[in-house]
Amino acid sequence: MDTLMDHPFPKSTTVAEKCKRLLEVVVPEDTLAILINADPDAMASALALKRFFWRKVRQTVIYHINPIQRGDNLAFVKLLKIDQRLIKYMISTKFTKWAIVDSQPHHHEDFLNKQFDIIIDHHPLGPLSKGHFVDIKEEYGATSTMMTEYLRAAKIRPSPKLATALFYGIKTDTDNFVRASLPNDINAFRYLYRFTNMNLIKKVESSVITQDTLASYRIAMKRLIFLRHIAFIHMGEVDNPDILVIIADFFLKMAEATWCVVSGIWDQKLIIILRNAGFRLDAGKMAQKLFGQLGSAGGHKDAARAEIPLEVILKATKGRTDVGEFVVKSIKALK
Repeated sequence: MDTLMDHPFPKSTTVAEKCKRLLEVVVPEDTLAILINADPDAMASALALKRFFWRKVRQTVIYHINPIQRGDNLAFVKLLKIDQRLIKYMISTKFTKWAIVDSQPHHHEDFLNKQFDIIIDHHPLGPLSKGHFVDIKEEYGATSTMMTEYLRAAKIRPSPKLATALFYGIKTDTDNFVRASLPNDINAFRYLYRFTNMNLIKKVESSVITQDTLASYRIAMKRLIFLRHIAFIHMGEVDNPDILVIIADFFLKMAEATWCVVSGIWDQKLIIILRNAGFRLDAGKMAQKLFGQLGSAGGHKDAARAEIPLEVILKATKGRTDVGEFVVKSIKALK
């Protein structure tokens, strides 16, 4: 398949037709690299794509761009024995085909220098998402749902390990179906249930809290402020941006909060996580409106993220304010 798709499949395209087109992307001599920003949905989706291409390519290797440090994600990798490698150990010349799942090229600088053959994701379509096979379904709650549909259409019965991974991927990305999702997500969830090891799911879910997490909660409680109905916390420098997501999800549970915004500094960038619990709110649009002109910003209606290089903020504020105050002023200026 030589033609690049510059837009996703039309909604009328069946999953069976997509499976046929997906198989046309590779030949048996290919070595495939699957790149992910590792979280449960991304890891499960990568495992599913690897299974889809089993015996269809010479080798498939999964590479993640981010360190995995969350307790539940570490347990997920350990208990399911997920074979994946950090991108810094990748030798690009070994691979003839490239895939990205649960992300798109514009989501991270480590994705930008690749011409992806396969892009499968449930986030809003980005301007750089062109490839030989592009399937973007932003209305879906999880990429794991899309991959489950591929497996079913291809008549591939998932192993207990793969089913458990996909089940947990849907569970986490839909936040137990509290976040926006479709009947497709529920149908995939029900299908996977019969093959899933629920004891492993319980163990992974009980591994969320670590000593480092508790220390971060203590900091967050001290720094919590309210801007009307918005719970805001600036965490300062963090060892891993995942902690910002954990804190945002936790503090959104406060009865007084319709929004939770958590910011922190990591890798010379200001990371801002937005969560909301309203009916007519849109976190993705809010992130874009507040921070899109300074860096990358976007997401779903109830969950979004922005990343801004520190040098951009210093330039915009002429060095007169710290980054926490910058976020506060941005929120207060919002009409």
